[in-house]
Amino acid sequence: MFLLRDIAPDDLPGLQAVAAHLDTVNLPDDEGILRELIALSRQSFAGQIDAFKRQYIFGLFERQEGGGERIVGTSMIHAQHGTRRAPHIFFDVITDERYSESLDRHVVHTVLRIGFNYNGPTEIGGLVLMPAYRRTEGRSEGGLGRQLSYVRFLYMALHRGNFRDEVISELLPPLEADGTSLLWESLGRHFTGMSYQEADRISQTNKEFIRTLFPTEPLYACLLPRQVQELIGVVGPETRGVEKMLRRIGFQYAERIDPFDGGPHFIARTDDITLVKAARRARVGAALPASGGEASGLVAVEHDHPPHFVAALGRFTAGEDGQVALAGELQRGLGVAVGDEVGLLPF
Repeated sequence: MFLLRDIAPDDLPGLQAVAAHLDTVNLPDDEGILRELIALSRQSFAGQIDAFKRQYIFGLFERQEGGGERIVGTSMIHAQHGTRRAPHIFFDVITDERYSESLDRHVVHTVLRIGFNYNGPTEIGGLVLMPAYRRTEGRSEGGLGRQLSYVRFLYMALHRGNFRDEVISELLPPLEADGTSLLWESLGRHFTGMSYQEADRISQTNKEFIRTLFPTEPLYACLLPRQVQELIGVVGPETRGVEKMLRRIGFQYAERIDPFDGGPHFIARTDDITLVKAARRARVGAALPASGGEASGLVAVEHDHPPHFVAALGRFTAGEDGQVALAGELQRGLGVAVGDEVGLLPF
């Protein structure tokens, strides 16, 4: 059985093993930073810090024989991405049209203009699934990547007031085999004198150099190498599945890209996201028979002690009376009894 729950300090070694697969800004392969992220996540789930300073890490755990757990994936929510100290920084991708009457020539340019948001949207990110578990649609547990992604929207729906009115997702673009960004080599390196990896690492704790060293004037993409122009707004092969999922539930390309690697930004109104609208609360009623269940999806239970949030995929039948009947295995796995409140997200 697979369970989704908030990350704990003892999960650090497993979390770093997962982080090593992509080594992103949100989830870097750095023990010290990961330890700080775990502490922040634990405070966030416990409600111990201001709502819009919270960052939540969800872990996907495979239960082992004998009662142990193995973390096989993660996903994250940043309650607000963009503050006065650490603004949300992006390139707006703008179309600039020009026409010469004397030459009868019409030209359409793609222009990049840097922008800053100091009161930013909620951000979802940190979605990583261990390679051995990425093809699991044939398993009884369903698509594990989908569970990792969807659990964030269930949590947002259950705690709507703790999140902004817009949600953003920054997707990875195509990168070189060594992880280098061609956009960075053509732009960022010239303005900062740093490699992509060095600038990426520094930006995790300091974004001041972007504000002061990057030009504020519009940048015409036609001055970039053709192969770099063709990467603007393009989703990389590792995240094409994520793009399809985001579009399916209400996100759209925001005509913005990351100033470091050119990865496209996708955005949606929080209350318009289909998964947020579909989620609900219910009380556990009688257990389902062995072959029962009108729906399948995520069911979550919350506690005032660690783990604060636990969810799993399973079968259930939700009634009009606000009660839900759960499959026995699901009820036992979540440790819930008749009368307990749960959150539901039908798939």
